[in-house]
Amino acid sequence: MNLLYANDRRGQYPNSWYAATATPLDRFPTLKGAKTADVCVVGGGYTGLSAALHLALAGRDVVLLDAQRVGFGASGRNGGQLGSGQRVEQDDLEKMVGPAHAKRLWEMGEEAKTLVKSLIATHQIDCHLKPGVAHTVSTNSDLKHAFKYADHLHDAYGYDQLEKLDRDALQSVCPSPDYVGGVLDMGAAHLHPLNYALGLARAARDAGVRIFETSPVHHIDERDKVTVQTDAGRVEAEHAVLACNGYLGGLNRKVAARVMPINNFIAATEPLGERVKDVLPRDVAVADSRFVVNYFRLSHDQRLLFGGGETYGYKFPRDIGALVRRRMRPIFPDLDDVKFEYAWGGTLAITMRRLPYIARVNTRVLSASGYSGHGVGTATHAGYLMAKAIEGDTDGFDVMSRVPTNAFPGGSAFRNPLLVLAMTWYSMRDRLGI
Repeated sequence: MNLLYANDRRGQYPNSWYAATATPLDRFPTLKGAKTADVCVVGGGYTGLSAALHLALAGRDVVLLDAQRVGFGASGRNGGQLGSGQRVEQDDLEKMVGPAHAKRLWEMGEEAKTLVKSLIATHQIDCHLKPGVAHTVSTNSDLKHAFKYADHLHDAYGYDQLEKLDRDALQSVCPSPDYVGGVLDMGAAHLHPLNYALGLARAARDAGVRIFETSPVHHIDERDKVTVQTDAGRVEAEHAVLACNGYLGGLNRKVAARVMPINNFIAATEPLGERVKDVLPRDVAVADSRFVVNYFRLSHDQRLLFGGGETYGYKFPRDIGALVRRRMRPIFPDLDDVKFEYAWGGTLAITMRRLPYIARVNTRVLSASGYSGHGVGTATHAGYLMAKAIEGDTDGFDVMSRVPTNAFPGGSAFRNPLLVLAMTWYSMRDRLGI
């Protein structure tokens, strides 16, 4: 089964609140016949659009191919949170790669946030960008760790955008009976993810990128020049960028062995009206400390957008709303009577260590994927870093590519059953609160 079409109709965005409220963008044509370019980018999410835009601004002739629509995958379906740092906390990174490399990774994360905010401002992307992400916890031991980590970021990295919240202080941010406190990061932000992706596509188009939609790539010949083959055409280029994330399929075995597609789900309630004050009195996003994270925020029309729950096969569950409701009930038990007007799933990608896999997989082919739920900033930045590397500046690319990202045991053949076993265990830990 092909993930591109397992849960979605060809050439159509899912029935999500994001798609319903997105600023429309005219369809791009399907690739037909032979084209030549300096660079061929495969994938029209944040990674590919950022790479294409920055390459075009540097004077390169760029063709971008997407199997569905730009922003169709995780880039147009996610929780819309622009987080700080990397997906892995800095103290863990220090143990993993050493203090010096960990500091550079923190700087890369901060650069990613700055890049996203700059692109939104420069290209006037209307995606409702707002500051603030609260990291909430459900146990006193987790709260102690969260406060200690906030102090570490302040003392070791000079990060002064964090506010520690005890149970009483959290009530003014998120009065959930499940949470005992947390840390509010006002340097982080949240946004409308599909409008952000479509804004990048407009900017790339205006910079001269030739974008082709409904043009699935089924083969890449890496000999001599790169030849990228679709159903109805091909592109010959000096370089290629793989920006497929969870939809890579079999295009590259080396990447597929390290990057695992999984599914996550979001529901949008009916507008909450006066009940907003009982959910999120401050208009910030929230991500909690569970291993299978719950994440949520308000939409600009005062709905609760609540994300949570994962599956590991091809098909989404029949009743996505019921799956999300089970995740939301402990957090907001008083919202059981609130209707879901939209519920959708999306396929993202994770790696063994929850750090992105950014690599030169061939002398002419670069790849970035596996953002593990931290993709709004990291994916945008990865595209920029690959563009810079093609232009000859590899410093930032090299910092990210040195991150250890092991292959899943057994490669792509056995990663699914092993992941299901591991995630079942962690889900049980979440339920038991241990």
